Amino acid sequence: MEPPSAPGHRGHVPWHRLLLAVSLLTFWNLPTTAQITVESVTFNAVEGRNILLLVHNATENVLSYHWYRGDTAEENQLIASHAVDFQLTIRGPAHSGREIIYPNGSLLFQNVTLRDSGNYTLMVTKNDRQKEIVTGQLRVFYPVAKPIVEANSTTVTEHEDTVVLKCLTNDTGVAISWFFNGQSLLLTERMELSQDNGTLTIEPVRREDAGHYQCEASHLGNSSKSDPLRLDVKYPVAKPIVEANSTTVTEHEDTVVLKCLTNDTGSPSPVLQWPESTAHREDGAVPGQRHPHHRARQEGGCWALSVRGLPPGQFQQK
Repeated sequence: MEPPSAPGHRGHVPWHRLLLAVSLLTFWNLPTTAQITVESVTFNAVEGRNILLLVHNATENVLSYHWYRGDTAEENQLIASHAVDFQLTIRGPAHSGREIIYPNGSLLFQNVTLRDSGNYTLMVTKNDRQKEIVTGQLRVFYPVAKPIVEANSTTVTEHEDTVVLKCLTNDTGVAISWFFNGQSLLLTERMELSQDNGTLTIEPVRREDAGHYQCEASHLGNSSKSDPLRLDVKYPVAKPIVEANSTTVTEHEDTVVLKCLTNDTGSPSPVLQWPESTAHREDGAVPGQRHPHHRARQEGGCWALSVRGLPPGQFQQK
C-alpha cells in the first residue's frame, strides 16, 4: 500500500526571463511512528518566485535536519544540515548556492530551475539518535506559452454569417477555455466547441455575440491567456413605416404629425433621420417656398415630425 502523501501546492516562477512552473508531488513518510510531512509553498520575489519546502509536525526533541538530493541520505548528495541546539547551518556538496535551510527544517529554493527537478530526502535526527526520513519528488515545468485567438472574420452580419474562432498555441497537452468580455464564456445553442476546445463555432451569429473573445491555455496549474479579439456584428435595419395623423390637409389651417415607426430596438439603437426637405433645424424652419413650421420630438422608439403651414401637394397619400 502506498504511504499517504502530504498536501502540495503548485506555482510558477520566472528565471532568466523564463517562467517556470513548479509542483511538489507525493511527499510521503517512510514507515515510522512520526508523522512529519512536507508542503510546497511559493513566495513572490522581486526577480521571480521561490519554492519553500515547509516541514510540518516535527517534534520538539529534534537534534538536526538534513536535506539531500535524491531518494537516499547519501553524504555526497547533502544539500544542507541545521543543528537545532547550536543554530548552526552547514552546506553540503550538493548545495547550489540557492538553497536556504531554516531552523524549523524547511528548505527554500531561490530562483528554481529545471535542474532542480528530482527527488529530495529530509532526514530528521532526534536527541535519542533515532532518525525519521521523508522522501518526495519536485518537478519543474516550462510555462504555457501565450495563445493567440484567430477568427475567419472579425466583422460579420447577423443571421447570415458563421464565426469560427481558433485558439492557437504551440504547447501540447494543454486545456483550453474561452472568455467573453472578461468572463467565462457561457455556451448557447448556437455555439459549438471542438473536441479539444481549441475551436469555437458560432452559427448563426447574432448581435449579442459582438464583443471581445479570449482563450486560456493551462497545464498543471500554470496558465496563460490570449489578448482579446474583438468581434463586430452588423445587422440590417428593418424598413421603417411613416404614419400621419392625416394625409389630406388644408393649407394654413391644419397640423400634420408624421411618425417614423421601426421595430429595431437593438444595441446600438438605430438612428432615425428625415429627408433633407423636412429636416429639423435649430430655428424650427426648413427650406421651402413658404417656410412652414416644423418641430421634431422623440416618442418612445420613434420620432414624430409636426408640420404647420404646409404648401399644397407636399404630402400625398400613396
